Amino acid sequence: GARAQRPAADAENRTGCVLSSSSEFPEGFFTPQERRDGGIVIYLIIILYMFLAVSIVCDDYFLPSLEIISECLGLSQDVAGATFMAAGSSAPELVTAFLGVFVTKGDIGVSTILGSAIYNLLGISAACGLFSSVVSRLSCWPLFRDCLAYTISAAAVLAMISDNRIYWYESASLLLIYGCYILVLCFDIKINQYLMKKFSPCCTCFTKAMEENAEQQPLVGWREESGPLIRQQSRTDSGIFQDELDYSQLSTSLHGLDEISEDHPSVFTMPEADMKRILWVLSLPIITLLYLTIPDCRRQFWRNWFMVTFLVSAAWISAITYVLVWMVTIAGETLGIPESVMGLTLLAAGTSVPDTVASVLVARKGNGDMAMSNIVGSNVFDMLCLGIPWFIKTAFINTSGPIEVNSGGLTYTAISLICSVVFIFLAVHLNGWKIDKKLGVISLVLYLVFTILSILYELGIIGNNPTKVCGN
Repeated sequence: GARAQRPAADAENRTGCVLSSSSEFPEGFFTPQERRDGGIVIYLIIILYMFLAVSIVCDDYFLPSLEIISECLGLSQDVAGATFMAAGSSAPELVTAFLGVFVTKGDIGVSTILGSAIYNLLGISAACGLFSSVVSRLSCWPLFRDCLAYTISAAAVLAMISDNRIYWYESASLLLIYGCYILVLCFDIKINQYLMKKFSPCCTCFTKAMEENAEQQPLVGWREESGPLIRQQSRTDSGIFQDELDYSQLSTSLHGLDEISEDHPSVFTMPEADMKRILWVLSLPIITLLYLTIPDCRRQFWRNWFMVTFLVSAAWISAITYVLVWMVTIAGETLGIPESVMGLTLLAAGTSVPDTVASVLVARKGNGDMAMSNIVGSNVFDMLCLGIPWFIKTAFINTSGPIEVNSGGLTYTAISLICSVVFIFLAVHLNGWKIDKKLGVISLVLYLVFTILSILYELGIIGNNPTKVCGN
């Protein structure tokens, strides 16, 4: 998330240093010496437990509520992934942005923007390909639409911070861009049909999409346990106003809600597999806590409370992610990991854990368009996360002047963001518009290359922009 710069830190920013990540969190419950003497193990255990907690929230509450929302609004998978799913899984970034502008008042560093953006695009794509046991087919238009929206929003943010100042009309333009993006999603089906007819003669991916629509080719992986494939991949029957019966079949198949008349099993039902039983026993405290605080909309009694489930689960995701990033920050400092490396790797991955878990879960169900739209749509929403607190502060709270920000490494950031978007689009195209192990390996290699180059840049080994931690 982005953080507005404290005026008192102007002198520090002129020296080219950034505040330590640990300065934005409470002090740990062990001293540095106690952590080095073995207390770090407790932090690592908490980190693993927070990963487990996020997966439980996403799988048992967040994604089921998203399915019901999509069913009620008639949203296609990619539109649902780019809107509600992206907003819910990116809730930690929105909270972090508000805390940064109004509480901690840090500044925007290359690590924060570049690390999270590169990880969202390439790291999560790699996770979806490597950890998914089914091959998910992708549609051309949703990925092109989301990549174009992200490129425009990223270019707008980079242009705004080029002069180190954010004015109210600049932050308002971010909200306007996101509003236009939502408007395009509302007319997604009509735009898609027009483009397919217009560009199908010269674009093979549109031609293949039209052939698949004509043949009604089933989507790989959307299979009931004892029956034929029930959902057919077709962009022509998707959009914000989708056939109610057709999408009802999709919604009920994603999480095993095949029999609406039957109530969903209780979360306290012990799994049969031995390894799942061990995880279930270990996660019983968080399962109980979530059961007492979030209505389970998979059960008939709470089904109409799906919006409450969505909002409360998003709040829990934010809280768990905060603890996770806090523990990762302290663990990284204890292990002596440089601040720039932390921002580009551990912290970037930590803040994107909800996006990773949610995308992998839906990819494993065969919903490739929803997974990819969530990956790119989350980045578009992250840009909105910058605009909302900036606009509130410049338009209503501090109207006397703009927000001061630090835009160091702007050129490298712009090049890296644009290249990552182009590379993931080309990788999907060359891979035959499907998510599989091959795409996972390609995305992982690209992510490692970008990360290594970014770390070398921030350490000053390449380029001329070494980043130092203030006070060190």
